Amino acid sequence: MPKHKRLILPGIALHSAGAKGVAIGRTEEGKAVMVKGAVPGDLADVRVVKKKKSHLMGEVDRLIEPSPSRTDPACVHFELCGGCVWQNMVYEDQLRWKDDEVVQNLRRIGGVEPLGRSGILPAPMPFGYRNKMEFSFTSERWLSAEEIDSGRDIADRRALGFHIPGRWDRIFEVENCLLQPDPSNAIRNQVGKWAREHNWSFYHPRERTGWLRNLMIRNNREGDFMVMVQTGYREEAARKILSDRLLESFPEISSLWFAVNEKTNDAWYDLDMELVSGQEAIIERMKGWNGGPDMQFRIGPKSFYQTNPEQASELYRIALDMSGIEEGSIVYDLYSGTGTIALYMAQRAAKVIGVEGVEEAVQDAQKNAALNGIENTHFFAGDMRKVLNEEFFVREGIPDVVMTDPPREGMHPDVVAQLLSAAPKRIVYISCNSATQARDVALLKEAYQVSKSRAVDMFPQTAHVENVLCLDRLDGSKP
Repeated sequence: MPKHKRLILPGIALHSAGAKGVAIGRTEEGKAVMVKGAVPGDLADVRVVKKKKSHLMGEVDRLIEPSPSRTDPACVHFELCGGCVWQNMVYEDQLRWKDDEVVQNLRRIGGVEPLGRSGILPAPMPFGYRNKMEFSFTSERWLSAEEIDSGRDIADRRALGFHIPGRWDRIFEVENCLLQPDPSNAIRNQVGKWAREHNWSFYHPRERTGWLRNLMIRNNREGDFMVMVQTGYREEAARKILSDRLLESFPEISSLWFAVNEKTNDAWYDLDMELVSGQEAIIERMKGWNGGPDMQFRIGPKSFYQTNPEQASELYRIALDMSGIEEGSIVYDLYSGTGTIALYMAQRAAKVIGVEGVEEAVQDAQKNAALNGIENTHFFAGDMRKVLNEEFFVREGIPDVVMTDPPREGMHPDVVAQLLSAAPKRIVYISCNSATQARDVALLKEAYQVSKSRAVDMFPQTAHVENVLCLDRLDGSKP
């Protein structure tokens, strides 16, 4: 529907925050209105963009009275980029709404009261906290409404940047992203500049043509950078020029990779990666737990690693403190990734069993165990529903403690059923989606109660929040 024909709701008071960073208000009839780009506390005329049975979706048509929580976004791309949806809200209020989301989900979806709850842990760095960013090339960049209305002929529409929210085939040029430390922006901007100078072709996602497809930049806290370039086909001469210029211009690059992708999607994890220069991995170091030795973790081109390493160490500390692991304990780490938290637990437990669905992550976990001289961990790759069964428990031992950190969709009901069957004394549940965490808690509450809970802000300026729950078996047994 054209904007000028859309329904305008006058004077909507936006009273709270909702999922994905929307602000929520109500019509005079009591129907919920979810408003993108608004801040709780705003009074605004709202333009309806979509009608659903349960609610309306809208955007601010006119801001009548700004919320006390409003602030000027620091990023020039804020209105276009869908990443930092709460950059227009002061940080203290971002924290308040994130913590409230976790509590409300546990009550409404989980049907439990979050006992032993501590306040949300703020992030020490509101910007520059990410250690991984991914950018896409396009031969047909997104045009703003102003550019379209101008009638000007825009001959060069190449761009290197982010996808427009909800549009897999539309990318806007990024000038300066505030989320990753320098020289991330300089690397990306120089690659785009060199590509234009040499007239290298940018990828067209619909026609599936063009050489340059994606650029991923990873870093550790010591200032080492890994750069990965994804191309649509092999082009040796251009690749050598780009490699040489990157290595000459940015001595921080200690690992440079290329990959050819002839698939329709941009995923890296099933590509053959070719190391062009430097080391296979960069190393991230984390402080020890409870006076234990510091830990080292390899980050390769396909490794899963928490994208906010500064806050990740705090997240792990909270989860480990909740675990109450005693010497001689058998501990399971479900969705163990590259083994970060499993290796910490292994410093105290008799044995740690890690289960992970991605084979490459298990290989990284085994390498990380060797890197840290830890021998009492055992990692298994496979579908969690199939690996975790009665035979597995008999072979590896019934766990005293289970640590679980599933993806956003949470745990499959079959996995929950296996946990109920094994009946560990304690389950510590880390989640990046408090709604699915609360759903799983509802399935577990027949045998477990929430004894501790704490949210951790891993991603300032966004609506995402991590939450850590401690679930104790109802018979009163504790590790």
